[in-house]
Amino acid sequence: MTRVGLRSYAFVLAGVLAGVVGLSTGCVTRSAYEDLDTRYENLERERAALQTRIKRLEIERKSLEDQYVEAQESYEDEREARDSLESNLVKVQRQASQLDETLDAERLARMEAAAALAKREHELAKMQSTYDELVSDLESEVSAGQIEIERLREGLRLNVSDEVLFASGSAELDAKGQEVLVKVAAQLTQLGDTIHVRGHTDDRKIGGGLSQRYPTNWELAAARAARVVRLLESKGVASKRLSAISLGPNDPVAPNDSEANRARNRRIEILLVPNAVRDTEPEA
Repeated sequence: MTRVGLRSYAFVLAGVLAGVVGLSTGCVTRSAYEDLDTRYENLERERAALQTRIKRLEIERKSLEDQYVEAQESYEDEREARDSLESNLVKVQRQASQLDETLDAERLARMEAAAALAKREHELAKMQSTYDELVSDLESEVSAGQIEIERLREGLRLNVSDEVLFASGSAELDAKGQEVLVKVAAQLTQLGDTIHVRGHTDDRKIGGGLSQRYPTNWELAAARAARVVRLLESKGVASKRLSAISLGPNDPVAPNDSEANRARNRRIEILLVPNAVRDTEPEA
């Protein structure tokens, strides 16, 4: 019951008591009594209505509280969902950035590979021109079998017999050898390729007085390779492109079982390797 209802109810009771006192004294009429009874009934109905309203308001309050709790839970769910979406967005953005970097790196690698391939093809085309010109300049030596000119997958190789370049057992170039190497140098000066000069011998031990100067075939092959390098350098081939290598008897082209085969093994090998592929061992 509300405070207003209680006040009204107290007022009615006071009136009723006054009426009773009046009746006891014989001063209250019947109509006054009935009027008070009617007012009492009205107040009872008003109290009942107020109690009903209170119950309804309590139900509404409970409903609002439930809605508030539900809204709070929904807000937490949405907040967690939003946080998850933001985390996923950051992750996807990071992956996209990494993918872009990977694609850029792959694109750069393809461009570099294409540039390297174009450079190698250009240098191999120049090597083909050099091959043709060497074959033309050294036609008589090639025809006589004294020089072999071979195109490799990535380069060019000249095999020159020792008989063309050196006197027997010597590391000094003879006149014919110098003439041949001058022709070779004229072509090599026009290129920028790396040049490996390799000295080869047969498997016969060096004897006599020659062994005092060249104890083994290693030293003899090295001296002959170095002598060829010095001549090429003197004819204008850049020294930074040249190297002298001794293989001694360890890379024969034929078995050392006859004089003819041993003569084939005694040779100078000149390898031309384009700079684009100089880190790759040339193959026939």
